[in-house]
Amino acid sequence: MGAIIGGRTLGADSGDFRPVRAMRAEDEERGLDGWTGAGAAGDREEGIGVTDRAGPEAWQRVKQRLRAELGEDVFNSWFGRAEFDDADKSTVYISVPTRFLKSWIASHYAERLLTLWQEERPGIVQVEIIARGSIRTRSPSVTPDQPSDAPPLDPAAIAAPPAPALAARRGGEVEGQFAGSPVDPRYTFESFCDGSANRVAHAAARAVAEGASLNRFNPLYIHAGVGRGKTHLLHAITRAARRADPGRKVVYLTAEHFMFRMVAAIRNQSAIQFKETLRDIDLLLIDDMQFLQGKSVQQEFCHMLNALIDGARQVVVASDRPPAELETLDERVRSRLKGGVAFEIGAPDLELRRRIIASRYALAQDQNPGLDIPEQVLEYVAQSVISNGRDLEGALNRLVAQWQFTGHTVTLASAEITLRDLVGAREPRRVRIEDIQRVVARHFNVSKADLLSSRRTRTIVRPRQIAMYLAKMLTPRSLPEIGRRFGGRDHTTVLHAVRKIEELIEGDKSLADEIELLKRIMTDE
Repeated sequence: MGAIIGGRTLGADSGDFRPVRAMRAEDEERGLDGWTGAGAAGDREEGIGVTDRAGPEAWQRVKQRLRAELGEDVFNSWFGRAEFDDADKSTVYISVPTRFLKSWIASHYAERLLTLWQEERPGIVQVEIIARGSIRTRSPSVTPDQPSDAPPLDPAAIAAPPAPALAARRGGEVEGQFAGSPVDPRYTFESFCDGSANRVAHAAARAVAEGASLNRFNPLYIHAGVGRGKTHLLHAITRAARRADPGRKVVYLTAEHFMFRMVAAIRNQSAIQFKETLRDIDLLLIDDMQFLQGKSVQQEFCHMLNALIDGARQVVVASDRPPAELETLDERVRSRLKGGVAFEIGAPDLELRRRIIASRYALAQDQNPGLDIPEQVLEYVAQSVISNGRDLEGALNRLVAQWQFTGHTVTLASAEITLRDLVGAREPRRVRIEDIQRVVARHFNVSKADLLSSRRTRTIVRPRQIAMYLAKMLTPRSLPEIGRRFGGRDHTTVLHAVRKIEELIEGDKSLADEIELLKRIMTDE
């Protein structure tokens, strides 16, 4: 198979140019499918996979496209060790060395991989990421005129909708070319446990999914600490809205995914088409808003947000903090988000933790016949693991694994040992740079304006360096961001301050104790 140049293929032997479609048609007339390399039609009916020649060639072209879209660094991080494994009439298998890479690629690059492979071979309806060395069961072939009765796909499988569904799309665009980020089928309203900590957010999410909240909850902003169910709610809204009205254009995106798509569109000179596609959405859900970075990307997001809301389209946003605390976001974006309705999901109380444990335990019993964890152990988990729902699920999973691997009944004593790092764990208080500046200024009897000024007297420089050091230690902010928050300083100034304080702490116990006191003040306030 020759190289594809400008939509035409250079024949490997003859050196002439022929359209790709024409070459495929000629191959079909000769009994070849262009992929299996087998001349007998019976071979194709058997679903024989891609040969070592055609599959790797196609994979090289896919990788070249990915490298151009993502950039060398991002591509090498996630796809540098990915390899073509096998393929059949409907499925391509890509292998990676670790389960982490498998999960990450399936979660973040699902539809893009599928789209690129479909451009190589339109018959592909699924790209499956597998970890090397794992046991793989080949999925049955799916053709447009023969729907599959196969069970639900593995979460790492990237599936396309049936061919008839690809034809219906407003504006002539094929449905599935912008399907958004993957949605976990486990996250539904039915599997969501509501309680006093999340009841209002849950009710608002249901109203949005049913289409009853236009112009009332727009944008709907849900914020919570890690593991408290905000992503669960966004996935549930997406699935319920699509089910309630198949004609409703619903797109779920992570902020990171939106950034990648926006940057790729700019590089491919298709930004206008990309933005117009987004503005035609009826319901847009953006997750992990705190990760939206880049001035130009934020500006485009703001324009899109304004266009959707002004056009009476629903927007739902989730983040780990309130809109006012999204310090890295453009002020216009924060202002628009603050103009909507914001609900917080708090830490689960004891009753909600009991409901979560009961729900997940019932599911675990369905998946593990014979599982029997005593009631007192489940109550111990509900009372002791108090941070968030994700930790509760993790605690229960540990106990199930303990039962599976040891073959012994789980006792209260063994559960205490297994869960000792989770017991009593609380989510640490989120510290802001403003908090650090305020506490340090008060402690050293200087003003916040002094810390941000260009003054270089010793009474100002040392508190400023301590504040920068604490900002680096207690917040997730980058050095450039910390520098901007301290009067627009360069990141090298922040780095110098951090290293200076680290050196002083090693030789000055009183300073070390003073800084530890400041840390306790800020984390306990």
